Amino acid sequence: QAQLVESGGGLVQAGGSLRLSCAASGRTFSRHVMGWFRQAPGKEREFVAAIRWSGGSTRYADSMKGRFTISRDNAKNTVYLQMNSLKPDDTAVYYCAARVGASLAYLDLEGEYDYWGQGTQVTVSS
Repeated sequence: QAQLVESGGGLVQAGGSLRLSCAASGRTFSRHVMGWFRQAPGKEREFVAAIRWSGGSTRYADSMKGRFTISRDNAKNTVYLQMNSLKPDDTAVYYCAARVGASLAYLDLEGEYDYWGQGTQVTVSS
């Protein structure tokens, strides 16, 4: 059974940075796509970024481009989300997700993902 464990969330001032980690275990992820989503209070969960484990191709939500960077460390089976220039609107619970298969289609749809972590809270103060 796949397990995804997020860490690295916390409280940061506007303009600051955080790096989230997602430790993946329980199966071989080499043919998976890993994604980050977030859910702010009272809002639907939204796509942030995704990376294909093999090859490292990435996709970003338009509003995150230039501020957020997704990456992976194959040796550690860990995916990262580097978040810079954080804004109060970035406050949300951030979730890591894994999708079986290497397709890059429909990466922004949460229904396409097979496994989810429990989430980590990110709070950006003004």
